[in-house]
Amino acid sequence: MKAVAVAVVVVLAMVQFIAEPAQAITCGQVDAALAPCVPYLTQGGEPGAACCSGVKNLKGMAATTDDRRTACNCVKAAANRYTNLKDDAAQALASKCGVAMDVPVSKTINCDSISY
Repeated sequence: MKAVAVAVVVVLAMVQFIAEPAQAITCGQVDAALAPCVPYLTQGGEPGAACCSGVKNLKGMAATTDDRRTACNCVKAAANRYTNLKDDAAQALASKCGVAMDVPVSKTINCDSISY
């Protein structure tokens, strides 16, 4: 019986070490994902492949409501760093990349309103 209990404890310990807890999204990740989009967001035209890849990666990283709110706040802060950001380009970014984006690119969005 003692051997069974030890085996159970060992298995539970292994599961604990193997299962990684979910990682929260960071502004560094958001900035890195959207950095290739800066030329499009400030000059217009069409977003490049690297930009659209970053948008798709960002969508994948922002899996929970908390992640989306964090990403939204990071995007908002980044957008406010660029005084020449074109709002129309920002609003069209996700659709031009063929992504249904849960995180809007906006200088004025209330990120706390994101609930999906």
